[in-house]
Amino acid sequence: MSHSDVLLELGCEELPAQGLTALAQALAEGISAGFAQRGVESGPAQALWTPRRLCVLVHAVAFTQADQASERRGPARAAAHDAAGQPSRALLGFATSCGVEVADLSVLETDKGAWYVHRTRTAGKRTAELLPEIVSQAVAALPIAKPMRWGAYEYAFLRPLHWFVLLLGEHVVPAVLLGIRSGRTTYGHRFHAPGAITLARPADYVGALRQAFVEVDPGKRRALISLGAQALANQVDGQARIAECLLDEVCNLTEWPVPLRCAIPDEYMRLPAAIITNTIESHQKFFPILKASGELLPAFIGVANIDSSDPEQIRHGYERVVRPRLADAAFFFEQDLQTPLASYQEQLARVTFQAKLGSVWDKSQRVALLAEAIAPQLCVDPQLAGQAARLAKCDLLSRVVGEFPELQGAMARTYALAQGESAELALSLDEVYSPRQAGAPIASSALGRTLAIAERLDTLAGIFAVGLKPTGNKDAFGLRRAALGLARTLIEGQLRVDLPTALAQAVAQTPNAQPGLAGELYQFIVERLASYYADQQIGSDLVEAVAERKPNDLRDFDLRVKALQAFKALPECQSLVAANKRIRNILRKAEASQAEPVSAALFEHPAEHELNAAIVEAARAIAPLIAGQDYVPALHRLAQLRAPIDGYFEAVMVMAEDLSVRRNRLASLQELSQLFLQVADVAVLSA
Repeated sequence: MSHSDVLLELGCEELPAQGLTALAQALAEGISAGFAQRGVESGPAQALWTPRRLCVLVHAVAFTQADQASERRGPARAAAHDAAGQPSRALLGFATSCGVEVADLSVLETDKGAWYVHRTRTAGKRTAELLPEIVSQAVAALPIAKPMRWGAYEYAFLRPLHWFVLLLGEHVVPAVLLGIRSGRTTYGHRFHAPGAITLARPADYVGALRQAFVEVDPGKRRALISLGAQALANQVDGQARIAECLLDEVCNLTEWPVPLRCAIPDEYMRLPAAIITNTIESHQKFFPILKASGELLPAFIGVANIDSSDPEQIRHGYERVVRPRLADAAFFFEQDLQTPLASYQEQLARVTFQAKLGSVWDKSQRVALLAEAIAPQLCVDPQLAGQAARLAKCDLLSRVVGEFPELQGAMARTYALAQGESAELALSLDEVYSPRQAGAPIASSALGRTLAIAERLDTLAGIFAVGLKPTGNKDAFGLRRAALGLARTLIEGQLRVDLPTALAQAVAQTPNAQPGLAGELYQFIVERLASYYADQQIGSDLVEAVAERKPNDLRDFDLRVKALQAFKALPECQSLVAANKRIRNILRKAEASQAEPVSAALFEHPAEHELNAAIVEAARAIAPLIAGQDYVPALHRLAQLRAPIDGYFEAVMVMAEDLSVRRNRLASLQELSQLFLQVADVAVLSA
């Protein structure tokens, strides 16, 4: 069977940079899945893209689909003939529906009986016949949240389509997509090489576009941007600060990236670094340049989408757009410095947080009370925690944050320091929002962690109380993120905070709270831990096993999970998990009560004495370990129970006819189960 490459290119108007990577990869996955579903042999599908095109290049695609075999089952052979051995009406009808004689049917033998079947084998179609449907389905399945329409057409896409390339080897595959007929013509850079480019074969695609000033490989564009920016930064003894998310976005904004070093006027270098960095990165999509010490240099890297013959003009243009934003920031900053943070508190009372939960000031007061209650558990001064919580939202009304919302927290810290507050308090005003996103670090200071916990407790309790809990993919208030941030702070900060009590306090001071809400919130937070531990390659069964015990302290929760992880690596684990499952089933069916004590006088077999002695000895050994939250050695000690447990089940019939003996044996199993439950519900672990 001969093979060749397939090239698909959708030439569009400029596509949004955010989400472009996922869109291109989804298109490649859709094409690859289309081949697989139709039995067409193919190599991996490579996603290529720029702001003006989505492309999929698939190597080694078979010219012909594999032959298609089908099997249709008819009546059972045992009931397919009458007493005289003639075909029954059902068998005749089945053969007729298949268009064959009874003699042409086959018999399928299985362990459950035999059936008449009709088997057919159809020659595979040409891949060229299948490609239009594959492409159409892959495009239709793309995750486009807001497709647009153009002209008077009924169809819609992310942006209007201008050209459509579909090649199988050297041949154009006839197809129509979004009103455009397929061909072999693509286009280069809008300014450097705007003319048509005729492609002879898919293998020519990347090279032909590169000659036309289009680097269609996103990996190579990223490298051009990153290496070019670093080289320019080195010229001033600095280092370009290149965030991965910003690098992705700039890569998706350019077809032929050309980095340029630009200057920041010295007069603006007196501004806080956060303002300058935010202006350069978030608003202009440029890269700041830092000294080896981490301080900002008066320079940044802009990335042009053109190799200009007069780069100075582009450089001056980039500097010109940065300057007025920095000038505005400087003016706002000077004005804010003249206003004490605490003076904004009265104004916060006029800013609504949520209609049923009151103002932002009301929220600040609730957070302050929670922070004061939690503070002693974190060795923090409650009065300082309350003061910090009441200042934490004040920068929302500052002029700089009004212009640069991303600087919330950072500006509160800056203003607090400038107005004579302690470094500890100032830092906490920024760290109240930590972790700001997935993977970001938690607050570094004890006071910052106190505020971060209190802030999330109040948000979770309040939003749940007014009935706005997340549903499906909708989470308008970011409650899943808040719950995970709270859990991470407690676990990674190794903080011993009684979570159910803290949740109860948060619920108690929340308007509209319903009974049982604290328990629901605890469950919601624990559910977030499955994804947290999954990122650490820890299975959900370990999390579920610990969650069954409902530890009050998430640090304790983490210690139990890590201990179970070590326990699963032991050779005794599988046998002990199976034994616990068996014990659980026996106790559930027998409806055994833990209240009945074990009586050695009722033992009838040596295995009962051995297991009882082992349980008593293990309970004595692990008691101090459990009290000290030293769960790894506790589980290692419990692993030594494997032999007496196996011996017990081999020699003893638990459900004895004598009722008193049976109850005594059930009580032994109950004690054994409770021994393991001191750490986790081992019975729910996967083998």
